[in-house]
Amino acid sequence: MSTVLLPLAAAVAAYLLGSLSFAVIVSRVMGLSDPRTYGSKNPGATNVLRSGSKAAAAVTLLFDALKGWLPVVLVRWFGAPYGLEEGTMALVGLAAFLGHLWPVFFRFEGGKGVATALGVLMGISGWLGLATLLTWVIIAFFFRYSSLASLVAAVFAPFFYVLGGGVAWYTDARVGVAIAVMSGLLAWRHKENIQRLLQGKESRLGSKKKV
Repeated sequence: MSTVLLPLAAAVAAYLLGSLSFAVIVSRVMGLSDPRTYGSKNPGATNVLRSGSKAAAAVTLLFDALKGWLPVVLVRWFGAPYGLEEGTMALVGLAAFLGHLWPVFFRFEGGKGVATALGVLMGISGWLGLATLLTWVIIAFFFRYSSLASLVAAVFAPFFYVLGGGVAWYTDARVGVAIAVMSGLLAWRHKENIQRLLQGKESRLGSKKKV
């Protein structure tokens, strides 16, 4: 029974952690406007940056990534004696990501999951996370679109995982499926950004909210 209950309990805990919308929490604590009311209306670090507060955006980014990283590394570091291995690691990573997208504490109105997905990848392998982050940075630097950088990084993440298997990290099919699902959901959450990119109306990095 424990072989079923423990992974399920871990997944529920990861989902609840993922449901903490730090863009909203940090903005409230720092006396800023609710990020769901301006810019892209997305409760994420990029939109918080449009408030003009780089500190708030940095803290949001850090905590959104940590909530994806923490459940994965806890399972990776301490789960084996309890029978919690790669399958559970994939499950909790995906659960934390889904919590960010559909947070139970915020009426299921969440963000797009970029930082949380990165945190999950970092938890799976620091090298995998760094490769994906570097992809984001390169695209963002040259094109100045956070959404485009996120989409390209999302597309490459599953390929990085497969290509690095047996070389930079150990691969597991269940983890690979979880990464692919996250990438697909992340792309789906950016569908409006894709339309704006095609229309030339997408906001560039560093642009502030309209007043």
